[in-house]
This record gives sequence, C-alpha cells and structure tokens, in this order.
Amino acid sequence: MKSKLLFKSLLVTPVFLGMALLGATRANASDSALNAIANESEIAPLATDMAPDAIAAATELNTPVAAESLSFSVDIPDASLAVTPSEELLPSPLTTAQAVPTENLDQIQRYSEPVVSLDSMEQVTSISQLRDVQPTDWAFQALQSLVERYGCIAGYPDGTYRGNRALTRFEFAAGLNACLDRINELIAAATAGGITREDLLVLQRLQEEFAAELATLRGRVDSLEARTAELEANQFSTTTKLRGEVIFGLSGAFGDEKANQNVDIDDNPVLAGRARLNFDTSFTGRDRLRTRLQAGNIISFAGATGTNMARLGFDTNTNNEFELDVLTYRFPIGNAITGWIGTEGLAADDIAPTFPTLLNSSGQGSISRFGQRNPVYRLPDGIGGGVSVNLSERLNLAVSYLTDDGNSPAAKDGLFNGAYQARAQLSYTGTRFGIGLSYARAYMPGEDVNLTGSTGSVNAARPFGAVATSANVYGVEGQINLGRRLVLGGWGGWFDAERETGGGRRRDADVWTWAGSVLFPDLIARGNLGGVIFGMPPKATSGPNKDPDTGYHLEGFYRFRVSNNISVTPGVIVLFNPEHNDRNDNIYVGTLRTTFSF
Repeated sequence: MKSKLLFKSLLVTPVFLGMALLGATRANASDSALNAIANESEIAPLATDMAPDAIAAATELNTPVAAESLSFSVDIPDASLAVTPSEELLPSPLTTAQAVPTENLDQIQRYSEPVVSLDSMEQVTSISQLRDVQPTDWAFQALQSLVERYGCIAGYPDGTYRGNRALTRFEFAAGLNACLDRINELIAAATAGGITREDLLVLQRLQEEFAAELATLRGRVDSLEARTAELEANQFSTTTKLRGEVIFGLSGAFGDEKANQNVDIDDNPVLAGRARLNFDTSFTGRDRLRTRLQAGNIISFAGATGTNMARLGFDTNTNNEFELDVLTYRFPIGNAITGWIGTEGLAADDIAPTFPTLLNSSGQGSISRFGQRNPVYRLPDGIGGGVSVNLSERLNLAVSYLTDDGNSPAAKDGLFNGAYQARAQLSYTGTRFGIGLSYARAYMPGEDVNLTGSTGSVNAARPFGAVATSANVYGVEGQINLGRRLVLGGWGGWFDAERETGGGRRRDADVWTWAGSVLFPDLIARGNLGGVIFGMPPKATSGPNKDPDTGYHLEGFYRFRVSNNISVTPGVIVLFNPEHNDRNDNIYVGTLRTTFSF
C-alpha cells in the first residue's frame, strides 16, 4: 500500500520540478519586456514660446498685443498631481512582502522633470547653455520680477518661485513659459494695458536667450500631444481599470482509498485553469465599483478523494464559460467610515480584515481552501452590505449582513427569510501585530445547510443533517511579525449550532476548528513566500452527527516570483485521518500553481 503511494509520488515529482525550472529560466526575458514598456512610456515636460515679431511690434507701437499673435500651451503639469492607480486591495500594514503587478499606464507621470535628450544636446550652441541659471544672473532676476508683478507660477507644487536656488536651463524655460501663458491670459481678458513696454522688451530678450531650450520643450509638447491622442483613442475607459489574473494548476490527489469509502482514489493528475477579469471603476477617486468575470475548469478534489478537506483554494468549475462572479460597490461615508453593498460575490472578509493577511489569496497565498482563512468567514454570503468604521488609526469595527438568496422572492428566500449571516468584528492592525475578534449569527434552511463552507467534515458542515440550522459563530485570528522574514499566524473558531426543525433528537451541536501557520516572506529572494500550515479542519465535537476521531491538515508551499507578473507555487497537502476518522487512509494532494497577473 505505502510502496504504491511512494512510486506514484516519484512519478509526478519530475513534472513539478521541470515546470518550476522552466518558469525560472524565463524570468530575465519577462523583466526585459517590462523595462521596455516603462521606457516607452516616458513623457517629457511642456513649454511654448511667444512669437518674437509680435513682441517687437507691440514694443514699438506701445499698443496692446493681439491675442492671436502669441502662441502658448497649457500650464506645466506638476509631478505631484500624477494620477495614481485605484487600489485593488487594501493590504494590511502587517503585510511585509507582496508581489505587486506592474501598472504600465501609470508610467505616464513626472511631466515637469527636466530631461536632456540627444536631440536637445544637438541644439546647444554655446557653453552658457550648459550652465544652470543662478539667482545672481540677470535672467533669473528678470523672471522673478515678472513672476511677482503678473502672478506667474513657475510650475512648483507649493506655488512659489523658489528664488533662493539655482535652476537648470530647462526648469527656467518652463518658468518662462508659465509667465508667457499668464500674459496671454491677460491679453485675452482685455487687461493687457497693464503690461509695460519694458516688460515686453524683457520677455523678448529672455525668449532670445533661451530659444534653444524653448524649441526643445516645444518639440516635446508635440510628442506629448501625439502620444496623448493615441492613448485617448485606444484607452479602455477614463474611469475603469482592467485587472486580470489567470491560474494554471497542475494537480493530483494520491492515497489508497477515498474517505469513508472502500473505493480507490482517482489518482489522475490534471491540468486546468481559471481566469478572472476585474473591472474596477471609480467615480470620485475614493469609491470603487468592482465587476468581476470568471471562468474556469478546475474541478474540486472532493469527489475524487471523498472529502472536502482535499479542496484546493483556487478550484473553480464553470465549464470555461464566463460568468458574473463579483458585483460590489465600496464608497466612503465621511473620513472614517466605508460602506459596502453587493449583489453578487460580496464576502465577509471583503469588509473586515483577516489574519494572517498573506494567506488570504487564492492566486498568491495558501494553496488549500482551508488554509486561506478561518472557516468562520465561510457562512452564507454574496448579497448584502456592511460598514467598516475606523475607530482609530489601528482599531476597526466592521458590521455586515449577507445572504446567498437575497435576489429570490420565493418562499424562505429573500434578504431576511433565506440563509444569512449577521456579523460584527473588532480588529486591531498594528505594524507588527494584528488580531480580530468576530461574532456572527447565521441561519440556513435545510436544503442549504453548509455550516463550514466546504472546509471540514460532512458532519461539521451538517451537524443535524439536511434540516434547518442556526448557529452562533465565534472566531479569533491573528498574526505577529518577528522581523521582515518571519510571520507567525493562527486562528480558532467555534460554531454553536442549533437544530431549528424536527424533534426527538438532540437539538444542539458544537463544531470546532483551529490552525497555526509559519510564513517566510522574501524567502531566498524578494517577493517570494514560503509557508507551513497545520491545523484541524472543522470537526463536530458533539451532537447527533459527532465525528468519531480527529483529523489534521498539514500544508507546505513556496511561492516563487518569476517576475512582477508571474509566480509559480509548488505545494503539497497531507490529510491525516480524513473526515476525522482514523479508519481512513491518509490522503495527499500536490499542486503546481502558476499565476499570471496583469
């Protein structure tokens, strides 16, 4: 029996190792491609000049300058105003290392940075053009006088001229452009009478002195406008970002017999995948409407092994047909409260933080469904709402009401007559320590009873069988960071269940679960993550369907970051006494998860 298991394990090991090595050899090529995209997105500053003939004519006649005689551009954008991407996740301060995907469109920033290219160097005609403009130079003092007299802003975030330091010639030219733009506004407003002949002469001299820099900046404006036009013509949306994740899983389950069955395990290795497309839309910059489409053909190992304890964290089977998986809206209520509402896919752990933070991701965290988060969160959910209140910088209170049949008007369905959970959680999130205490009141009609969310034994999920069940559910979870490269975490949960219908049998039951984890962020290289999880999947410790023995879950995985957008995670799950029955043979599940994020 054991020799058969060992032989099958040896057969599949070279496949896992081969795929991991193959992914590693492509790391350099992937990084080069990302660098090429970043370089292509570099944008130069803006500037224009005033037509010299127009200034000369105005000074000679001592008359207002015609608006059409001047050619200016828009104000120089400030680097501090660059648009940042709307966040997809809100990582806890406890998260010491995460592989963050590169945002290619966010490379378009830092407009006001002076960049000297080969083209601009070719236009340098004198040594003076290589020197910075000092506060003692006539040009510096002349522009400073114009700034003070006409309210020109030289492009700095704090709105000052910063007349106490030297400027590069490109910075100075940008400031000159701002004053030209201001004078253009005065002319357009028919207030050009306030512009003196002396100031126009100064502007003419400054323009002649910095003609090369202004010409270079004008060329950059043309290039920027062309790139902007191309971006606007091809952009997906002005309010929506597309974020995606694709998982390829090479997996297999091994053992002698299925749990509680005298049937051999279907030990056929499989290759399957899952794709998710998140459309994150923001209307105010602080809210987020998330629409997720999902498709996959990763079949659960519950059928092949006889137990839900063998489920992978990323199993999803829609027969590769895209379906709406998440439709939620998050919005601020003042500065300390965040509201949530969802008609599909809203979960309790969306509203309240979970610990350990590094495990709660099917694509980057634990490889098992049990190892991702405390099973107390896997009560009926999907439709409903909640609020998250920041009581202080570190203390948070989250309250939610969720149901899985809130869209159905049928009997024993709807928001309040079907399966539901009403939850409150108090969380403390520090820089090195975090803890959450939660309570939930749950109810499930007979045909929908699944108390533990398919993470434990059948008896734990249905402690009274297929009859209406309610429960008071208590949870505690936390983590502590022992330096940058070591995180200890754990959780515990108690389901105090009660039978709602029927008689003649015991009406209450207890279900317990716990787990501990040791995580190694940045193991060997930055962005990698190693982890070991050991615990007891949900077990019915009392009641009519009490589990006879105690089973354990042992999991080990190592996430290797090939690049910013690709990670490979080999891992193995060992189930001791599956279904909490020591008559069942141990079950082994191995997987090689490759995650692509974009």
